[in-house]
Amino acid sequence: MELVLFSGVWWAALGSIVLANIVLSGDNAVVIAMAARKLPDSQRQKAIFWGSAAAIVMRILLTLIAVQLLALPYLKVVGAFLLVYIGVQLLAEGDDGGEDDHKTVKAGMAAAVRTILIADLVMSLDNVIAVAAAAKGNTALLIIGLAVSIPLIIFGSTLLMKVMDRFPIIITMGAALLGFLAGEMFVTDPADKDFFDKLTDSHMWAGLIGAATVVAIGTFVARRNKAKEAAKAS
Repeated sequence: MELVLFSGVWWAALGSIVLANIVLSGDNAVVIAMAARKLPDSQRQKAIFWGSAAAIVMRILLTLIAVQLLALPYLKVVGAFLLVYIGVQLLAEGDDGGEDDHKTVKAGMAAAVRTILIADLVMSLDNVIAVAAAAKGNTALLIIGLAVSIPLIIFGSTLLMKVMDRFPIIITMGAALLGFLAGEMFVTDPADKDFFDKLTDSHMWAGLIGAATVVAIGTFVARRNKAKEAAKAS
C-alpha cells in the first residue's frame, strides 16, 4: 500500500515506527548509558548524542538488508559473543580517577561511541524487522521515524545514566541484560535454531546462562583490575 505524504495513514505509520523503535531500544539505552557513564560531565551528552545518531543511521541501513542478514548462519552466534564481550567490558570498567587531559577525554568518548555502535548493530538485527514492517516499505518514512526517535532515546539514556550513578547495582543488571540477550541470540541462529527449539525453555535457560556468565566474568575482571591498581598505588 502506497502511503500519501502527511495523510492519516502516513501519520499512523510514523507513530508506529517511533513507538516500535522506542520499545525495542530499551536495551540499547542501557548500553548507551553504561558506555558513557565514565566520561566527564562535559563529554557525556556528546557521546550519547553522537552514539545515538550514528546508531540510528546505521539502523536505517541495516533495516534495508536485515531480512537477508538474518538468514546467514553463525551471524547471531558471532553477535552473541560480541555482546558477552561488551557486557564484560562495561561491567569491568573501574572508576578512572587519573588523567583528564584532552587526549584522554577524546579517546574515552571515541571508545564510548564505538561501543554504542557495535552493541546497537548486534542488538538491532531482530528489532529492525519490526521497524521495517511499520514503515510499510516507505524508505523516506523509515528515515523520518528513526530520526524522530533520536531525542527520545537520548532522553532515556541520560535518565538511565543518572540512575546508574546513584544506584551502581543497575550497572550489574545492565550487564546481565546484555548477557541474557546474548544467550537468546545464540540459540536463535539459523545454524542451531532447530536443535535448541527441541529443548524445553531453551531460550530462557540460554539467556540466564548468558547473564550469569557476563556478571561472573565481569565481576572477576573488575576485582582483578582493582587489585592491580591497589598494588601499583602501594
